[in-house]
Amino acid sequence: MTGFRWVAEATDGAARAGTLHTAHGAVPTPTFMPVGTVGTVKAMTMDAVRSTGAGIVLGNTYHLMLRPGAERVRALGGLHKMMDWSGPILTDSGGFQVMSLGALRKLDQDGVTFQSHIDGSKHRLDPERSTAIQHALDATITMCFDECPALPASVERISESMRLSMRWAARSREAFIPRAGYGQFGIVQGGTEPQLRAESVRSLTDIGFEGYAIGGLAVGEGQELMFSTLDVTTPLMPEDKPRYLMGVGTPDDLLGSVQRGVDMFDCVMPSRAGRTARAYTERGTLNLRNARHASDARPLSPDCDCLACTRHSRAYLHHLFRCEEILGPMLLTWHNLSYYQRLMRGIRTAITDSSLDAHARHLRAEWATGDWTMDEMPQPVIPFPD
Repeated sequence: MTGFRWVAEATDGAARAGTLHTAHGAVPTPTFMPVGTVGTVKAMTMDAVRSTGAGIVLGNTYHLMLRPGAERVRALGGLHKMMDWSGPILTDSGGFQVMSLGALRKLDQDGVTFQSHIDGSKHRLDPERSTAIQHALDATITMCFDECPALPASVERISESMRLSMRWAARSREAFIPRAGYGQFGIVQGGTEPQLRAESVRSLTDIGFEGYAIGGLAVGEGQELMFSTLDVTTPLMPEDKPRYLMGVGTPDDLLGSVQRGVDMFDCVMPSRAGRTARAYTERGTLNLRNARHASDARPLSPDCDCLACTRHSRAYLHHLFRCEEILGPMLLTWHNLSYYQRLMRGIRTAITDSSLDAHARHLRAEWATGDWTMDEMPQPVIPFPD
């Protein structure tokens, strides 16, 4: 569709660097999308999100249809205006959230009837309704409505689910209203079964979408099995369209997935970790509740330009979490999202320089090294404004 396109700029093995062009701006890839489920990235202002370097964020159909409601969001000018984000927004279709409701939902061939987890009220989602809600939200990227069975599951169950999702993908595509610069992604399903993943890719490419997502992974199968599934799936996907791995993951998950040809990611991990005192750094993960940080005047990371690192010490962050002050989760979420964006920028640079394998070895060696010693990272003078 005119105006929405992904343009490849460099490759290094299976890894790709490119730019996603949309009605709401261009996004360099590989890219990580902060999760803004209900129209907010938890504990962050959108100015703070922008400062991390994020170019695209994610919202969720299920949650926004329940509160404040799709029509209210439309009346308020759409999700971009309501949440103060002018860049692209991708909206998850709500399928994963509905399927996770267990006894509160009833699945049939046409869609899902479910009870709200908030007040028990009854609702219905199907491919047409999910697509219409995402249109009302003014999502830059609309996701197909799909079913994602919990793993482990039998091959028969995964096969039935995948084929149902492919029928729903065709209906989602029929319901999608094309607009310049907007796109819709199909979602590849099939568990960890190579033949089912291949069948799903064929079905989706026959329908035709602006991009393609890989769903049904990072649901407990382990990194090795996730990577082996990507090894057989991404080579089958269209080379000229963006590839999005849903709900992933740790820094090493992102690195390994980029090496296997993935362009886009989202995950609650960095923001959730920030709310629970865990900081991602170039030397691995730190727990700011640990007493060893109580008198440490150093920043979390010497190379990070976020507010937590440039203006505050580890000791202060430790103090905030010990006192259960909300500023602690805010600052640490800011740091973690900044780290994820810096990680992706470094990976992109390595792809364009044809040095990704060496860069990956360096990243993994640093993660395994552990925290900086006092000699490696001298205590700084925390700057203050004039």
